[in-house]
Amino acid sequence: MRKLLLSTTALASAAVLTANIAVADVSISATTEWKYVSTSSNVTAQDGTKFDHDSEIAFNFSNKTDSGLTIGYTVELDTDASTATPVDESSFSISGGFGKIVLGQNDGVGDNYGISAEDAIAEEHSPTLTGATIRQNTDMHISSNDNNKVAYHLPKMGGLTAGISYEDSGNVGSTDITAVGFNYTMQAAGNTITIGGGTATQEATTTDTDHQNLGVKVVSGNLTFIAAQASKEAVDEDINSVGAALSYKMGNGMVLGAYTMKSEDDLDAGEEYSTSGVEVQYTIAAGLTAVVNVSDYDYKIDTTGSATADSGTISKFTIKASF
Repeated sequence: MRKLLLSTTALASAAVLTANIAVADVSISATTEWKYVSTSSNVTAQDGTKFDHDSEIAFNFSNKTDSGLTIGYTVELDTDASTATPVDESSFSISGGFGKIVLGQNDGVGDNYGISAEDAIAEEHSPTLTGATIRQNTDMHISSNDNNKVAYHLPKMGGLTAGISYEDSGNVGSTDITAVGFNYTMQAAGNTITIGGGTATQEATTTDTDHQNLGVKVVSGNLTFIAAQASKEAVDEDINSVGAALSYKMGNGMVLGAYTMKSEDDLDAGEEYSTSGVEVQYTIAAGLTAVVNVSDYDYKIDTTGSATADSGTISKFTIKASF
């Protein structure tokens, strides 16, 4: 009788404990890329071929509370052997009718809402330019890090979404970063048009660093076109970048793409960077894609600067797998 009572009590306790433990939805995904890169450069140290690799595993947890809130946790791991800090992102979120709050190591909102020309392309490859500070794309810049921050995203209002993020640099010095971003999508003549942008400011003792991005994306059937511009203002920097890209789905698993962009630094007369290229994507099977990308680049320097001028061609073959 005593054994039966103890067993019954244990089962009841386990049932109560289970009823009070939140059971989360869990999803695991992974991506991996293997690359062969061939660079023909005027700089001997950059000329040649190499293999490259990039892989990541993402764990996502989600739980809905009785009050209607959705609690989420995300951690992304860089799984390459050469990665010094394997945890790429780690943050949790609280969302509901008020919008969404994200706390932890994640991107600034400029990355969530900004649109760059390179978004239309599967693979871009920037050359290593010795001593250069010129921008090589039309992305947001100072918002693109995974440092600890807090972000708030407004609930979607029609086709409009927006958010703000803040990163505290700590007690010593002040290099705090504040970013704001927005995205607006509408339908026009059977086309989907999205306008997106962001702005970010990083504080400094003397001169703050400011970065802006604004882009428009048009999707018309199998054709996607993006035009974007970005700017960066900092100590001895006034860089303006413009770019455009398009991609077309052939309908047989093949996607064709082309892109071009140019950056100039108005404070360093003569310093400019330009690139243009084409690519072919082919879906071999579900979750398995091959990409061939060829781009030409040209970097001219300010004659008073210490950077090294360069021009050349980068050819890249990439195999991607997603799980």
